[in-house]
Amino acid sequence: MREIIFYRTELGDCPVEDFLDSLDGKQAQKVAWVMRLVEELDRIPEQYFKKLESAGNVWEIRAQLGSSAFRLLGFFDGSGNFIISHGFRKKTQKTPLREIELSEKHKCDYSKRR
Repeated sequence: MREIIFYRTELGDCPVEDFLDSLDGKQAQKVAWVMRLVEELDRIPEQYFKKLESAGNVWEIRAQLGSSAFRLLGFFDGSGNFIISHGFRKKTQKTPLREIELSEKHKCDYSKRR
């Protein structure tokens, strides 16, 4: 079992909590359900958790509810914990580069302060 940790900025802000707060009840339930899968399953189906091919060590938690797609990007911290850096609603086929870059920036910040 792996632990999921929400990234926090140096000032204590939490982009993941902000994203989750922006979702309605059913959307938040679905995202929370997928996060539990990631924590509890040894082998997570690719439809829910996938390493981004073009993004070094950035992984995405993938949740779908109807026609809405939600993504939580993050990284492993070296001790088996998965750090979720932020989330967004996916509107295009490919994950936007700015979202990947933001996750990599959060990873650098997390590593420096750890």
